[in-house]
Amino acid sequence: MSTPAELVTPTLLRGWPLPGGGSGKDDRGSVLVIGGARMTPGAALLSGVAALRSGAGRLTLAVAESVAVQLAVALPEAGVLGLPESPSGSVAGSGASTLTDELASVDAVLVGPGLDDKDEATALLRGMLAMPSDGTPPAIILDAYALGCLPELVRELEPWADRLILTPNVTEAGILLGRNVDDLHRDVPELADKYRAVVSCQGVIAAPRRSGNAEGHRDGAGDPNGPGRDGHWEIITGHSGLGTSGSGDVLSGIIAGLRARGTTNSQAACWGTHLHAAAGDRLASRLGGLGYLARELTEELPPLMMELSG
Repeated sequence: MSTPAELVTPTLLRGWPLPGGGSGKDDRGSVLVIGGARMTPGAALLSGVAALRSGAGRLTLAVAESVAVQLAVALPEAGVLGLPESPSGSVAGSGASTLTDELASVDAVLVGPGLDDKDEATALLRGMLAMPSDGTPPAIILDAYALGCLPELVRELEPWADRLILTPNVTEAGILLGRNVDDLHRDVPELADKYRAVVSCQGVIAAPRRSGNAEGHRDGAGDPNGPGRDGHWEIITGHSGLGTSGSGDVLSGIIAGLRARGTTNSQAACWGTHLHAAAGDRLASRLGGLGYLARELTEELPPLMMELSG
């Protein structure tokens, strides 16, 4: 049985304000995007631009070594790290061992945009899960191919419990649950509980239930003073034109950028999903419902955040 969701409106978001800009980029957090195979470097690029447009202070792209230089030129605002790759150009699972220093120094890690080999992605995530966490561990956002690995890793996810944000589409949500998804308001909260993650899927967002809470209420993923303490939200804006190549990479990048700035997981997911949808509405009204590009969504983010912070 599905449960009622709180609507994410501009009024709700204004009552749940984003962290300020601080005095410099170090105050706005750092994002690491891991992805970008030889055939799909643009996915990591889109996510990285979205993270910066949503206000993150620093960005590093960790991508297949054959495309690292090209991405460094395409996005000079980012640091770029080349990862080992397979003969076909997929990011190799062995690349996890080269990420130790980066993982220890960032606030949010996005894994998935542009990964294109499930076995290599599974090995990459397994290697990351085995790494010790010193200090304050980063939030982990998983998208695209990184999501398809999780059913195989579900018993190994304890190191990332309550640090995860998942951004599946409906097909990926079905893979994660092991069955067809036909009621988002029932199935997204179930996903959140199964993986102890905040989940954003097709405009429905849920936070995991607090461990040991017999009443089953949701805690907003560590934000007891924020709206929606029952941990179940719905975005009521957005246009069908958002169903375009690269749009999901932009969404996950926005969420990673907001999370790096110091939001909670739930706040990053609610704000990020709303901003993504509202950007689509802006472009649809100006350019038409179909045919705008995912990269154009990122240009709408700064003015939207300014309006919602007013």
